[in-house]
Amino acid sequence: MEMTTAQICAGAGRFAAGADPVKRGQILDGAKRVFMKLGYDAASMNDVTREAGVSKGTIYVYFQSKEDLFGALVEREKSEFDAAIQQILSESKTVEEGLRRYALAHAHFILDTEMIPTIRILLGVLDRMPTLCQRFFASSPTNIKLLLQDYIAAAHEKGELSVEDTDLAARQFIDMSTAGYFKKRLFNDIPVRPDDKEIERVVESGLRMFMTFYAPRKDETSA
Repeated sequence: MEMTTAQICAGAGRFAAGADPVKRGQILDGAKRVFMKLGYDAASMNDVTREAGVSKGTIYVYFQSKEDLFGALVEREKSEFDAAIQQILSESKTVEEGLRRYALAHAHFILDTEMIPTIRILLGVLDRMPTLCQRFFASSPTNIKLLLQDYIAAAHEKGELSVEDTDLAARQFIDMSTAGYFKKRLFNDIPVRPDDKEIERVVESGLRMFMTFYAPRKDETSA
């Protein structure tokens, strides 16, 4: 997003208070390391200031509270992955290629990033801070499930798939192509990360089932 004139101080291109994206990113990077190491409850704003290398006054210019800081961190991590998924789907030449690349990216997101530890933190504060969890699970227009749902709907319109309920189909594909990775990681039931060959095997199996079930019907392709 471009900065407005009001957001930038006059002279030397200096940013107004709380509007410097580099400084904001520096704080979020420090906060990520602190939250992943200590968890939400044990972490303090003082811990973040030390880790990020900023003053306490500076951190409160950018974030009103620890909850606000953690929510912003979650939203940044989500938006980066959502953007990557959006690019994957837009660049894919066929629906099968798009679904395969989506599933592989999603599996690696589950297994190789801090998404699961973040969700564990959110579940730990769910009863006390429901709005924090709502920020994570909010269905924004770029939410990866909605992106997949729209992609499936477009494939249906082009006759590449035959899908009556795109919401159900999207959820089914996510579950089939990751085959329990999410729950197993959430509950720490995967002591050793599956190798890439195993991840690809699971994705291909789920993709075959999905494409077989939602293949265009003969009466639709001949119409």
